[in-house]
This record gives sequence, structure tokens and C-alpha cells, in this order.
Amino acid sequence: MSPLCVTYPSALDLTRGEVYYPLHAYVCEQCFLVQLGRYEGQQPAFPDSPGYPIHFGPKPGMSHCDGLIARFGLDRRSLVVEVGRSSDSHLAKFFAARNVRVIGVEPKVEKVATAKGVRTLVQCFGKRLARELTAAGHCADLVIANNVLTNVPDINDFVGGLKTLLKPRGVLGLEFPHLLRLITHNEFGMICHESFSYFSLLTAIRVLEAHGLRAFDVDATPAHGNSLRVYACRAECEAHPSEWSVAALIEEEKRAGLDSLQGYEGFSSQVQHSKLAFMEFLLIAARLGKSVAGYGATSKAATLLHYCGVGKDLVEYIVDSSPDRQGRLLPGAHIPICDPERIGKTKPQYVVILSISLKDEIMKRLQFIRGWGGRFVVATPQVTTY
Repeated sequence: MSPLCVTYPSALDLTRGEVYYPLHAYVCEQCFLVQLGRYEGQQPAFPDSPGYPIHFGPKPGMSHCDGLIARFGLDRRSLVVEVGRSSDSHLAKFFAARNVRVIGVEPKVEKVATAKGVRTLVQCFGKRLARELTAAGHCADLVIANNVLTNVPDINDFVGGLKTLLKPRGVLGLEFPHLLRLITHNEFGMICHESFSYFSLLTAIRVLEAHGLRAFDVDATPAHGNSLRVYACRAECEAHPSEWSVAALIEEEKRAGLDSLQGYEGFSSQVQHSKLAFMEFLLIAARLGKSVAGYGATSKAATLLHYCGVGKDLVEYIVDSSPDRQGRLLPGAHIPICDPERIGKTKPQYVVILSISLKDEIMKRLQFIRGWGGRFVVATPQVTTY
């Protein structure tokens, strides 16, 4: 039983109680797509909460945009549509700066993107909106949907809309956390109510093929503890030949057993083992009088600490650079969220890094804890101190 991981309640909010739902990931016996169950009365996946981070993960910048422009021959006559992350003009602003026409589609927060000169449609994307855009002459040379697919409640409507929006030679760019890395790195904190689905390349290809799309290239990114960036086009399009990377990753996933139920069966016991090891570490630290703080009040941190039963008796506080989260509590665990400056003031013996994908950056930023003998800790894939 787990609360929504991006609500970040205040102390006053907790006097009204916290709603919990079963958090259980299922795998389909036929296509091996991993999905969460949905429950009657469950709240929307993206609530309007003061501490809610509208977007997740590191943001590729102008260099990534320039690479896409060069690779796919985009110019001022081209149209790029960014779906789902355009409220902060994520990549859209870089295309606009290069005089490439761009439209953003975002279910919330119109002001920011509009202020930056990016036309933004504040709607949920699907087949209906795609048909409206194409009827108005807005067929896309490039559609970007980064870190959106996992949060879509109706995959078929969403991907069907992406196909409708593409020109005959158009390209679709999808980015999402890689299920294989989630399993092998034991990143079970990534499983939360705010994400509906978890994709391997195998399952992503099945979804794309069901809607007449073909994945022709894939590469890995460091976001979210290793994500995939998949490029696809219409199945009949011959302008984009398939790259070796697709077949190579499919083969890697098959070797890991992701094309059969056996590849998923050991994950539950793997997670339980990590829980016990992490709890053992924290209990020993508490018995020895060692103070422990956390870094990164992310949804991953909420799932990890709540599942492990960790409260502020074992982790005194968590620091986070987002002012919107500071002064609030981590969902479920109810650990206070503070400004990063608190680490220097309280000098904890251990700092648990809860944003694993930023581990090296955080350790570099907090090297000063070595001055009082402080050490860094990560809980997954196994408890490790640095």
C-alpha cells in the first residue's frame, strides 16, 4: 500500500490523512508489457500539488537539438511537435532559436512556454487532437515525446495519435526509462502510481508495430538510471534504414529473459533482499548513534523509503534543491524535506543518495562531508558506501 509519490504533503495536510493504493506491477503473459493495476477511486496521476515536479530528469540541451536538426535535415520549413513536456519549453525553445517551426502539446501550464514564444496547446494528446492538427495542416517532420509514454493511461490512443501526426517521411523520438536497467540495477523505486507502464525495447516495438510504426534506431541516455531514446517512422517509410543498435539491444533483452516470464520472476525476491540489506544498514547506524540524511526528494525516494518502512527515526531529513518541496514531507515516509545547506549545519555521518542517476554529481557537490568523516550511501542495486 503506497500513497501517490508526488503529493509532498505539509504537516497540516497529514491531519486530514493520506490516501494509499496497492502498488503492484504486473507483466502481461503475451506481450510482456509491465503495467500497474488501476483502482476504483484512485486520484489522477498528476495532481496539482505545490511540491509536484512538473517534469522529471535531466534535460538535453541545444547540442541534442542541433544533432536532430542535422540528422533529419530540419529547417525553417519543417515542423517539430513536442508532446507532454513543452510547458517549460523543454526542447521546443531550442528548435525555435534555430528558426524551426515548433508546436508544444502539454496538458498543463500554458504560461511558461507561451512566454518563450512557443505555441503551446494545453490539451491531452491522443488520436482526436492529432486528427485536428493534421486537418489544420500541421503534419510533423519530427515528433518528440520524452518521458511521457510511461505516464500515458491509454497507450494505444497516444501512439495512434503520434502515427497520425507524422508526415510520410517524418520521425518520432521517444524517450523512456529502460525496463531492463530497472531490473538489473534493482531500481524498484522507479515503480510508482504516477507511471502506468514500464517498457523494454521489445514491448515498445510491439506497441509501435501495432500502429504501423517501425523503430529504426535506439540509444541509451543516463536519465532515470538509464533510459532509452528510440527513433521510429512509418512502417512503409524507406528513408530511415534500421540501425544495428535495434537488433543488438533486442538480443541483449532476450538474453536477459525479457521475452519470457522467467525473466521477470526473480525481481520480487531481489527487491525484498535489497529492502532487508538497507534496513539492516540503517538499524546498525542508529544503534551506533550515527546520524543519517538523504539527498533527493524524488518519487523514487518516496517509493524506496516507504516500501522499506524508513521514517525520520532512521533518516532524519532529506535535502532537495527544489524550493517547492522544501518545508514539506516525503509521501508515506513523512521525512522532512530541507534546503541542502542543512547538511553543512548538522554534519550527518551518512548521506543516502536517493537520486541514483545523479550520484556522481551529488558526491562531487558534497565532497565537503569528508571533512568531518561523512560518507555517501546508495541502497540499490546493493547497499554501498563511498
